[in-house]
Amino acid sequence: MREVQNMEQLNEYLRKYQLEKVFHEPLRPYLTLYRLAPGDVACYQGQRAEQMYVLVQGKVKIYTNSTEGQSLIVSFKTPPEVIGDIEYVRQIEIINTVEAVSSVDLIGIPYTWLRKAGDDHPPLLHFLLDIITRKFYVKSDFLSFNLMHPVEVRLASYLLSVSTEESDMAGAAHLDSISLTDTANLIGTSYRHLNRVIMKFCSKGLVERGRGSIRIRDLDGLRAIVNGSML
Repeated sequence: MREVQNMEQLNEYLRKYQLEKVFHEPLRPYLTLYRLAPGDVACYQGQRAEQMYVLVQGKVKIYTNSTEGQSLIVSFKTPPEVIGDIEYVRQIEIINTVEAVSSVDLIGIPYTWLRKAGDDHPPLLHFLLDIITRKFYVKSDFLSFNLMHPVEVRLASYLLSVSTEESDMAGAAHLDSISLTDTANLIGTSYRHLNRVIMKFCSKGLVERGRGSIRIRDLDGLRAIVNGSML
């Protein structure tokens, strides 16, 4: 993750996502624009939380690690999204690891300045309330999705969610063989059943399975299976 010295771009993001009132003038000098390449990590689970980030460009994946070293993908996020809001309110360590899937831009602000110039600023407090309650709603919706849709729909939705704009152009969403177990856990099925559905998708020409990866061959076909239902 690297700092980007471009105030014009930062201000453009504030305008685009209507954040100018949220981050009012006393906070503005402490905003920093960061850029991540695919695979870069914004924050690690268990780290001391020191900054809140607003995702303003690209896609990130959020995952948790067990004490045995296994990882489980929790979700994928696109703008506008906030990272570190719950940690800020609860004053706890970072809950999940956040990694860039595509090229990502984040606006960061230290908790120290948020507390000094933001705790009594109603637009910021309303913004955090909206973001946090929306996360609970999305989580509830996600659980309902897994209960109400067959594995074919869940997998198609997952493949569409992990494909970035860049990979869409190439027709590819890569899933390595290790992550298939995490994928099965995320969409609520067994590894064996997941493999059966992938083979079914391959036979229909929707995806192509290579050594260590899955490539999307028919985005429209996957969208037809999902029919508007997304993880």
